[in-house]
Amino acid sequence: MNDKSYYLDKFFNLENEVILITGGLGKLGRKYAETFSAFGAEVVLVDIVDPASVEFKLPLRTYYFKCDIANKNDVRALFSKIKLEIGLASVLINNAAAAQTTFFEGSLVKFEDFPLEVWQANLNVNLTGAFLCSQEAGKHMLELGRGNIVNISSTYGIVACDQRIYGTSGLNSNVAYATTKSGLVNFTRYLASYWQGKGIRVNCLVPGGVYNNQPKEFFDNYISRTMLKRMAEPDDLGAALLYLISNSSSWVTGSVFVVDGGFSAW
Repeated sequence: MNDKSYYLDKFFNLENEVILITGGLGKLGRKYAETFSAFGAEVVLVDIVDPASVEFKLPLRTYYFKCDIANKNDVRALFSKIKLEIGLASVLINNAAAAQTTFFEGSLVKFEDFPLEVWQANLNVNLTGAFLCSQEAGKHMLELGRGNIVNISSTYGIVACDQRIYGTSGLNSNVAYATTKSGLVNFTRYLASYWQGKGIRVNCLVPGGVYNNQPKEFFDNYISRTMLKRMAEPDDLGAALLYLISNSSSWVTGSVFVVDGGFSAW
């Protein structure tokens, strides 16, 4: 059969999916919502910020809920509300992340003086938030008999941050960000193994740096480390996620899917 619509429907139809994206009001979360909505999904954006602070018109079939994902009671209430108002969540994308910069309160902070509160904030959002959301999502998915979780790590969760790229910009990955993003890799494998045979797939997306009008010196240094000689665009990651949450990856679980332009392959 050569009918393109047949294959699109077979591999990429998301019409029966309720997709929850944490950190949903960030630049990438908003882009993911537009992509998944276009393929028919009901998309739930979850964030701790006030939506009025972000100039963003919700796409069709997209909803917003405010939630502190590091608070167990808030997360339980969130999933109860989603089940009541929209339906059982079938896809969870643990996308929320605390700031990765090493530049705090106007100055560059060395590891030896790294603030404990920033370390704790990264643990709370990047790991505890993913843990709590996955617990509640798992209950929905077990009830459905199927489900899909994608944890968003980082190249700096699998390789060391190359300090030479950043100079004194403070844009480089801090110790807490790198440590927690690494933790998500094995968190993925644990959940994939734990839910084996239950119809729940769990994978990890490892993205490289996304272009966001960074200083030219940083940009030039960064792309010199990539094999494709560019930074990521949001669509690069959106397309990778579309693959991981759709039927096109139906035989993929426990995987670490690196999308970084070759940055970590040297």
